[in-house]
Amino acid sequence: MEAKGRLCAEPGCDQPGEFRAPPLEGARGVGDGPAPYRWLCLDHVREFNAGYNFFKGMSTEEIHDAQRPFAGWERETRAFNASGGADRPPRWADFSDPLDAIQARFRDRMPVERKDGRPLSGADREALRTLELEVDADRMALRRRYSELVRKFHPDRNGGDRSYETALAKVIAAYQQLKGSPAFA
Repeated sequence: MEAKGRLCAEPGCDQPGEFRAPPLEGARGVGDGPAPYRWLCLDHVREFNAGYNFFKGMSTEEIHDAQRPFAGWERETRAFNASGGADRPPRWADFSDPLDAIQARFRDRMPVERKDGRPLSGADREALRTLELEVDADRMALRRRYSELVRKFHPDRNGGDRSYETALAKVIAAYQQLKGSPAFA
């Protein structure tokens, strides 16, 4: 191994520091982080390893508990079943599956949301709720509802009342979301 210019961290040693060892007890790191590793030569790392004792400072009971063959296995783990375990279908809102490579595996368990079978993301559902539209709305219904709500909330239609600006901004954002969605393409 190359030492890359490092010398052994042991005082008085001029050999290259090729082997990484934990820092000395009480060593401080930079900021809140851990202390940096020490680099030792082969002789000093062998000496360190020979003197290292994992169980140093432990009572007999603590040593016994650490040496049990199944230590840690008594913790409860999650169930591995389709209803609440590891094999749940992924959230389709998180990615696009144009080749139907993943969705085909879960098709029998997926509820059909739209009659045309196009997927809706979580943001699409929220936008549909904002516009008060059904899940099966088409592009014409989307455009019609957007026009109605813009006319309803626009300050020019409300005598200059600016209290509807937040609602108008939500309607515009929802329309922009749905306009670019694959469900309304």
